[in-house]
Amino acid sequence: MGRDKHALITGLFLIVFVLGITAIVYWIGHFERQRNIYVVSTRKSVSGLNPESTVFYRGIAVGKVITIKFDPIDSGIILVPIEVDKEILFTKGVFATLRLKGVTGLTQIQLEDSGTMPTALKPGDDRLSRIPLVPSMTDKLMASGEELLEKADYLMVRFGGLLNNENSKNIGDILANLNKLTSNFSQLQNSLDKALAGVPALTRDSQKTLAKINILTQELQGLSHEAQNLSIKTVDLVNTGEATIDILLQTTLPRVNKVLVELQSTAQQIKRAATMLDNNPQALLLGSDHIGSGPGESGYREESK
Repeated sequence: MGRDKHALITGLFLIVFVLGITAIVYWIGHFERQRNIYVVSTRKSVSGLNPESTVFYRGIAVGKVITIKFDPIDSGIILVPIEVDKEILFTKGVFATLRLKGVTGLTQIQLEDSGTMPTALKPGDDRLSRIPLVPSMTDKLMASGEELLEKADYLMVRFGGLLNNENSKNIGDILANLNKLTSNFSQLQNSLDKALAGVPALTRDSQKTLAKINILTQELQGLSHEAQNLSIKTVDLVNTGEATIDILLQTTLPRVNKVLVELQSTAQQIKRAATMLDNNPQALLLGSDHIGSGPGESGYREESK
C-alpha cells in the first residue's frame, strides 16, 4: 500500500508540474504580447475556417481566429472574432478574404487594406467596426463555376456541330488547298530567285540606258538653245521686214506711182504723135497745123469777144 500511495503521489506531482510549466510558458509567451480584438462578419459560407486559424495581414501572420459564431441578433450573419497584435493598426478600408491553406482544405483569414478610407478602425465588437469578409478570387471562380460549365457545354455542342462529316470534308479540302498553295509558293520563290539573279544585269543595262538618256538630254538642251537663238533671229528678221514694208509703203510706192503717171502721160503723147503722123505725114517736115483745142480738151481757152 505504501508503494502504491507513493507512486500515486509521484504521478500527481508530475501532472501538476507539467500543467504548471505549460501555463507558465503560455503566460510568458503572451505576457508581453498585447492584442486587440476585431470581428469579421459575413453572410457567406466560411467552410474550412477553424478556431486558432492564422490571420494574415498583407501576407504576414499577425494574429489568429478566436472562435466562429452566429450573430445573436441576425442568424444570417456569421461572426469571426480575431485577435491581432496591438502594433497593427487598421483603417476602415480594411477587408478580409479566405485563404486556402495548401491541399488540406483548411482556410485562413487574409486581411487587406484598400486605402480608400484612411480613418482608423477601432477594435471591438461594434457593428460599425466589423471587418467585412469579401469573396476571394477562388470564391468568385467557384460561384461562377455553374455558368462556366453551361458555357463549356454550349461550346462543346457548337464544336460538335462544326466537326460534322460535311465540315470535316471541307476542312480536309482546305488543308489540301493550303498544301497546294504551299507548293505553288515554293515554285514562286524559285522563280523569284531566278528573277533576282538577273537583277544585276538589268541594273547594268538600266545604267547604260540612263547614260544614253543623259547624253540625249544634253543634246536636246543644245538644240533648245539653237532654237532659241533662231527664234530671236526670226523676230529680228520680222522686225526688219516690217520696217522695209513701211519704207516701201511710205517712200518707194509713191515714187513708183509718180513714175507710172509720168510714163502714162508720155505714152499718151507718143500715141498722139503717132496718130498725127499717121493722119498727116507732112507734119514731120512742115510741122503740125495748130488746131485749137475744143471744149473739154486740154489747153482749151475760151476767146473773149
